Amino acid sequence: MRNFPLIACICVLLCYATSCDAKKEKKHEDTKYLVTNPIKKDTSITKDYVAQIHSIRHIELRALERGYLQKIFVDEGQHVKKGQKMFQIMPNIYKADLQKAAAESKVAEIELENTQLLADGDVVSANELAMAKANYDKAKAEVALAQTHLGFTDIRAPFDGIMDHLHAREGSLLDEGELLTTLSDNSKMWVYFNVPESEYLDYIISNNKDQKQDVGLLMANNKRFNQNGVVETIQGEFDNETGNIAFRATFPNPDGILRHGETGSILMEVPFQGAIIIPQKATFEILDKKYVFVVDKDNVVSQREITVGAELPHLFVVEKGLSENDKILLEGIRMVKDKEKIHCKYLEPNQVLAHLDLYAE
Repeated sequence: MRNFPLIACICVLLCYATSCDAKKEKKHEDTKYLVTNPIKKDTSITKDYVAQIHSIRHIELRALERGYLQKIFVDEGQHVKKGQKMFQIMPNIYKADLQKAAAESKVAEIELENTQLLADGDVVSANELAMAKANYDKAKAEVALAQTHLGFTDIRAPFDGIMDHLHAREGSLLDEGELLTTLSDNSKMWVYFNVPESEYLDYIISNNKDQKQDVGLLMANNKRFNQNGVVETIQGEFDNETGNIAFRATFPNPDGILRHGETGSILMEVPFQGAIIIPQKATFEILDKKYVFVVDKDNVVSQREITVGAELPHLFVVEKGLSENDKILLEGIRMVKDKEKIHCKYLEPNQVLAHLDLYAE
């Protein structure tokens, strides 16, 4: 009898717990879960691809002659115009070579004139006259060559552009071919991005393959570039290691915002014809695989794996695993179990999409 109060308490607790479980079970059975169909429609998504940004023209400026760097007329990061003088290599030796070649040319010219007079008087043969003329032509060629070498001591900008840092300073002894700086034409930019083989095939067999694809550019500061570009070329071979192929888009750069060597992301609209679309919140993950609960005609839920082809705000484009005729559980996916029978309420897909923010909570 001493233990009677304890036994009574245990019985009361058991009855209470049983009552709570029964209430929960009844509540669970009375719950009506929202179900809907996937919707099939044409849509498009914006895909992003990591990109490398290059100037349309980016070259190295190198010394064409050996000598001392006498003068630098530009500074790092400066905009230069086509034909603007940038570097001067000490020209003394090349001026002397030109003067020597000019003097030898004058001598050859005089010899030619004298030989011509003698040939007119039949004093020398025609061969001797031809030899004198050849010597004169050779001397003139030497003058042209010397002028060319002298001209190489003035290094000028081959096009409008912006220069990079200097690789040599005034007074440096330069070898022929030594790097002085680089020059970039940033009026237009070539942006390269890699596309997987499957997406390349979708692109190349689409009806719009002959039309140039407009693309956007997301810069490194996560802001969209203020100009749109156009996909103009596709490289000829796939990278065997990555399975990707490089596309090239051209962007105008009137404000000079973009520079050679920057990175960013290409934003490209990819169309989906007859896409199967479902709300993201109707899915769940197990070991990196996505699933939905499909509701059959007897209102029994079954777990089904799906393959997501693309992602939209609050939506998934389903590549495999569902058809527009399937019914899927819209909410309560954490409250049901596989092969469980439920009470459900059907919502039209268009109604679901219209209130997507509500159902996404």
